[in-house]
Amino acid sequence: MADAIVIVPFAPGDRDDWQRLAEGYKAFYATPTASAEYDAAWARLLDDEAVHGLGAKVDGRLVGIVHFLFHATVWAERTCYLQDLFTDEAARGRGVARALIEAVAHEASEREATRMYWLTQAHNATARALYDRVAVHRGFIRYDYPLA
Repeated sequence: MADAIVIVPFAPGDRDDWQRLAEGYKAFYATPTASAEYDAAWARLLDDEAVHGLGAKVDGRLVGIVHFLFHATVWAERTCYLQDLFTDEAARGRGVARALIEAVAHEASEREATRMYWLTQAHNATARALYDRVAVHRGFIRYDYPLA
């Protein structure tokens, strides 16, 4: 992958590559997702209002995706949550994920967010190796309360 990584907002023509990468993300985390959920997610991403997405392209093809959103907290007007990050297996270890994280950080700074954060599972050693280089792990543990 000698060609440059270009970070771009999603465009309608990115749907097939986005879906391939999104399905890879969902498979990695074992979260079954219906076709209608992919359709709704894509529509929200293209709307670029409540949630946002960026793609990493090499030779015009998406090789990585990131989804993020902004929200208020009790202590801050605007915080950035990097929700999903996934790179094509063939593109791993070549700076794609770092470029996507840095692009979201740039967006967060531009929108005057006071913090940017994300979650990953403890077993995700490959991603955590990068995350430990670019961010600070503060030791939090996540719990999910079942609402349904």
